[in-house]
Amino acid sequence: MLEELLQKENIDSGKLTASRIEAIRAKLAEANPVDIANEISEMEPKPMLTAFRILSKEQAAEVFTYLSREAHQDIFKQIPLEETAALLNEMFVDDAVDVIQELPSNIVRKLIDKVQDPSQRKAINEFLQFPENSAGSIMTVEFICLFGTQTCAEALQFIRKNGVDKETINTCYVTDATRHLTGIISLRTILLSPEDARIEDVMERNYVCAHTHDDREEVAADFRKYDLTAMPVLDTEDRIVGIITSDDIMDVIDAEKNEDIEKMAALTPSEKPYLDTSVWELARNRVKWLLLLMIGATVTSFIINRYNELLSHMVMLAAFLPMLMDTGGNSGNQVSTLIVRDLGNGGIEPCDWPMVLWKELRVGLMCGIVLAAVSFLRIYFFQSGVAFDVNIVVSLTLLCAVVFAKLMGCTLPIVAQLCKVDPALMASPLITTIVDAFTLVIYFAIATHLLPNQV
Repeated sequence: MLEELLQKENIDSGKLTASRIEAIRAKLAEANPVDIANEISEMEPKPMLTAFRILSKEQAAEVFTYLSREAHQDIFKQIPLEETAALLNEMFVDDAVDVIQELPSNIVRKLIDKVQDPSQRKAINEFLQFPENSAGSIMTVEFICLFGTQTCAEALQFIRKNGVDKETINTCYVTDATRHLTGIISLRTILLSPEDARIEDVMERNYVCAHTHDDREEVAADFRKYDLTAMPVLDTEDRIVGIITSDDIMDVIDAEKNEDIEKMAALTPSEKPYLDTSVWELARNRVKWLLLLMIGATVTSFIINRYNELLSHMVMLAAFLPMLMDTGGNSGNQVSTLIVRDLGNGGIEPCDWPMVLWKELRVGLMCGIVLAAVSFLRIYFFQSGVAFDVNIVVSLTLLCAVVFAKLMGCTLPIVAQLCKVDPALMASPLITTIVDAFTLVIYFAIATHLLPNQV
């Protein structure tokens, strides 16, 4: 819509009058900021800047927060610092900080110095001091604070006067004179309570909060657990300094999920989209893990060499190696994926390990018996030339490998969590490498005992 409108108005001709610009602005005011941002992000740098400057000051600030990282860079390259600073003045502080963190460090200080609003400048500086993955780094300072001594009528009047530029007014925060949080109250409660009721008499004193240096992943877990839409953030002295809203947490959850997916695929996490990541960076993110897994896989070659004499006498044993190793690896991957997911969303705690282990032992036995039985029948009826005792060895190995893989798949992520390591690292490739090695040990150990005359 936006691009068609600009082409229709021939905006690059230089003949567009002020009245026509206002008419275009009026049409764009009815559009969703996200849709406008998506269209602007797909434009070339020059028309992108032209389209962006058509927007009103308030709408431009809102649209800017939804633009892609590349669009931010393209716009910053074409406008002076003063214009960028004016844009930051119109944005919520947490959004402004997100934008600033994308910029080269050598221009960040110059840009902050040009922000005219002293309170905005101070808030941005404070935000930049919080650790990257902390609750303080994703909070906003635009929220409504009330006093317990206010009546509901006075609170409503205060919200009408001061709520225009706040991130949310659905939940308000009640403090004492020193900004210590004493309770929270919803706008619904204020509206439905008697006008002369005091806020402290109708507010909620039992609330969930975070502290500025809490890990943002733990904050996201609390949002899910308590089904929150906003959470107050306190400093080390329990004074409220900001709030975290659900839209900020959604970004955190998306980032954490993407990071876990990449780690589970043995990739170093990257914040850049695939098409914007260089070949060198993609190779660098992958090769270190491939080297580690390759070195780990050499254990399997040592095990095979150890039983080389057995394989030379029983060549048929080698034919079943891929099936046994793949089945074991797949069994471990199934469990590790479920455990990593539930550890991430709070469904499982490390203290639940004995219960998880007992459950997976039974699941492993059930799956192993079914797979071993099917494998035995398949080999017996459809694979001629395989001795009965070899079939027994393969079936027993399959049963043991599946059980072992299930136990390892549930144990390693929990051990990683206890060791303060991301459980996602104990996923597909690593589990497969470990299970492959132990499957070979189990296979050759059973073969050595059940086929002694073949050694």
